[in-house]
Amino acid sequence: MGEKTTRGTMVGDAQLRICVIGDELTAGMGDARGLGWVGRVMARTQTEDPAFVAQLAVPHENTTDLSARWEAECQRRFTPMADNRLVLGLGSADLDEGLSLARSRLNLANILDGAAASRIGCFVVGPPPRTDTDVEAQAALSQAFADVCQRRHVPYVETFQPLRTHEQWHSDVAAGDGLHPGQAGYGLLAWLVLHNGWHAWLGLPDAG
Repeated sequence: MGEKTTRGTMVGDAQLRICVIGDELTAGMGDARGLGWVGRVMARTQTEDPAFVAQLAVPHENTTDLSARWEAECQRRFTPMADNRLVLGLGSADLDEGLSLARSRLNLANILDGAAASRIGCFVVGPPPRTDTDVEAQAALSQAFADVCQRRHVPYVETFQPLRTHEQWHSDVAAGDGLHPGQAGYGLLAWLVLHNGWHAWLGLPDAG
């Protein structure tokens, strides 16, 4: 057994620590069960030892603000002895704030490059569709995020296109506040994450 630190972490171990950073969807806002997609994904993620998962959400956050805060918040929860992972749940607040696609791309690139420099593995979940924002602008934003990830060989889960015309997604959002999904919608997001490289990213067998 390794020596325990004052925080209870084993020195020299590889405890899985995951920081999930993004907007209110990463916190499961609108889900009556309080799980969101993160809780549902972790319920299907079986690790040998318990994983530490921190959901660090800021409502309606754009990528400029996200890029400014991610490192300080995550580094407080990471340790050099752990297997540190960063999950970005991206929203489409950039469109509300009038950020250009070039700025959105640069902000995401800065986060991924900074994480890579600190040997933090990244996994990115793209923004799902909204009914209150231009559809083509949303599609372009998601494609821009996907391209940044592809160039860096970072897994990217496209949620916009699969849910763009998905009847259950839109009916679930409409049944709530018109902006956020409920249990069914978060279940769809979790399914997309689980079936687009999640287990492989963690080096775990696919849960099926």
